[in-house]
Amino acid sequence: MVGDVATDVVARHTGALIRGTDTAAEIRTLPGGAGANAACWAAHSGCCDVRLLGRVGAGAADWHATLLRGSGVLPMLVPDREAPTATVVVLVDAEAERTFLTDGGAALRLCPGDWSARLLDGVARLHLSGYLFFSEASRELACLALADALERGVPVSVDPASAGFIAGFGADRFLAATAGAAVLLPNADEARLLTGLPDAAGAAARLSRHVPLVAVTLDAGGALVAESGAVTARIAAVPAAPVDSTGAGDAFTGAFLAALLAGATPAAAASAGCRAGAHAVTVRGGRPPGSTAAPV
Repeated sequence: MVGDVATDVVARHTGALIRGTDTAAEIRTLPGGAGANAACWAAHSGCCDVRLLGRVGAGAADWHATLLRGSGVLPMLVPDREAPTATVVVLVDAEAERTFLTDGGAALRLCPGDWSARLLDGVARLHLSGYLFFSEASRELACLALADALERGVPVSVDPASAGFIAGFGADRFLAATAGAAVLLPNADEARLLTGLPDAAGAAARLSRHVPLVAVTLDAGGALVAESGAVTARIAAVPAAPVDSTGAGDAFTGAFLAALLAGATPAAAASAGCRAGAHAVTVRGGRPPGSTAAPV
């Protein structure tokens, strides 16, 4: 996988935010990043070996590498001595819904110089975090990695990552930059934005005319699978008592890709993704339980 590694500052508050004064909250500093979270959930499945290329601030490199190894991921982290690790302030409300304030930091400075086609040696699938496409340097690396993977016959998956960033970047530009990918993993908002269609099922079907396999997550609605222009499966959500929805989509992505790699059908892979997503919302932060024990 190639993607973002971040430090999450997660603030869980049960009351409404009051502008200009204090709101009581439970605040924790945890490892995060969509790419890193997905890698950890893929490894957590036990179905595959996972390695992750990312860029972090030099001062936090050891902490992040230790936690990734603890989750079963081989870290390939580039230490950046000029920019800090990406930082995300995560506001989690009483319904477990989250809002992000994101500083891309070193994650968006991942560049072609950090890449080598040799990194694909022995790789069965390449996954690219969509956040890579929202800065010039990391977009160049992502496009280079995608081209190298296609040349080698390695299938590529992409998680669009952020409806807010896609809106600023442009849906058509995003689809053009990710052309050639075999799997696209948007949530419903991202699917609607990428197609201009209000219906998630219609958006999934249309996206699957551009990318052969599309899995759209629907939060409590489960997931949709679309292939070659048609919805082929609707997966029911797994009941859960949510604590923090941070990383639920990343959990789906990691488990979905691991299941595909193990030979599952797309529908079965989406079911595995929904189970992982349901597990993810019951724990704090975006990583599997037990993977965040190292001290900050």
